[in-house]
Amino acid sequence: MIKVVQLQYSTASGGSSALRLQKAFLKAGIESSIISLQADRVRDDKITYLGFRSKLIGRIDAKLQSFLTLPKLKDSGSFSFPILGTNVAWMEQVKDADYIYLHWILNGFLSLKSIESLAKLNKPIIVFMHDMWPITGGCHYSLTCEKYTIGCDECPMFIKQTKNDFSKKEFKNKLKFYSKYSNLFFVSPSTWLYDCAKQALLTKDKPVFYIPNILDNTVFKALDKKKAKEILNIDTEETVIAFGAVSIDSSRKGWAYLQKALEILHAKKEFKNVLVLIFGSGNNSKMAAAIPFKVKFMGYLKDEYSKVLVYNAADVFIVPSLADNQPTTVQESLSCGTPVVGFKIGGIPDMIRHKENGYLAAYQDSEDIAEGIKFCCKENLKGYMLSSFQPGATIQKHLNLFEYTKTQMNK
Repeated sequence: MIKVVQLQYSTASGGSSALRLQKAFLKAGIESSIISLQADRVRDDKITYLGFRSKLIGRIDAKLQSFLTLPKLKDSGSFSFPILGTNVAWMEQVKDADYIYLHWILNGFLSLKSIESLAKLNKPIIVFMHDMWPITGGCHYSLTCEKYTIGCDECPMFIKQTKNDFSKKEFKNKLKFYSKYSNLFFVSPSTWLYDCAKQALLTKDKPVFYIPNILDNTVFKALDKKKAKEILNIDTEETVIAFGAVSIDSSRKGWAYLQKALEILHAKKEFKNVLVLIFGSGNNSKMAAAIPFKVKFMGYLKDEYSKVLVYNAADVFIVPSLADNQPTTVQESLSCGTPVVGFKIGGIPDMIRHKENGYLAAYQDSEDIAEGIKFCCKENLKGYMLSSFQPGATIQKHLNLFEYTKTQMNK
């Protein structure tokens, strides 16, 4: 039997990708376990949460990084420069595994040194890229910067840009590490990041694969929309426009563009009875004051079934992200039968067929977001998952990856 171990900061991070993939692996007869730094609501004998010492190391690392990278430009995004980390190469799950998956392993979980300890085991290391960090000098999304294709320095994320900055140091460390080992395999859940990885100086000569994140379509599925609205105490006659993210007021998630689109719809009087339904963490009072329609905040939703109700209660879901890899909210909404409106960026076009299961708006164009909302609601558009995102197709791609790595490792 194939044995896989997955490493992830927490089972809730990265869109719960490791946890969802584990369930699919087990269903397909693949033995899988998870090692996580942060304990959360999930309790399972196949999930190991690290102890106090590792958590303390993680907290210290987070404080060090925060201090060292303090002179960043406001709203420039996330930048990680891991210093400390935990060596997990000695753990039984790792030693017994045939394949080691690295998901989102930052924030004090693993450092480049601890990742190299895993590479030294001479097992296939599958680097599952949930953002651009594995191919850059530290940023998670480079936006308009393309220095990752030639070698990072003078990072535009920092106020003071210098030749020998943190991006330069981290890039050199990654290049040295990647060049040293032939058992590193990179996976992108979006064709956008796949193309970036093939152009990146760090990975252009490394094996890169496109495998979407997996979603359990027996959980995320269409329900009776009126019933879903009634359960959430929403008037069944209201047009529900939904928006959600872990951090709803993150500039990268594009709330400002959705806010402008709502103002446009309100000014044009396109809809008479509208509710804006929002889930996630953020400044609710500030958002509520800026929304010209009735609004309902659901807070941070910890369980999948609450999300299923929200998606089913919505008539349209909006993803105005300015940069995103393969946002799981798009998958979840489409799987629940609700169309999605989003900018034509990152991995969003992989999942949306324009005017068929959603609407792809011109980048940073609030007028087009408003047009997309109007189109989906007026046409009573239904969301659906594309066949290439079905669980069976995704698992087969992982099996193909296993076969490839076996061939390469036996050379």
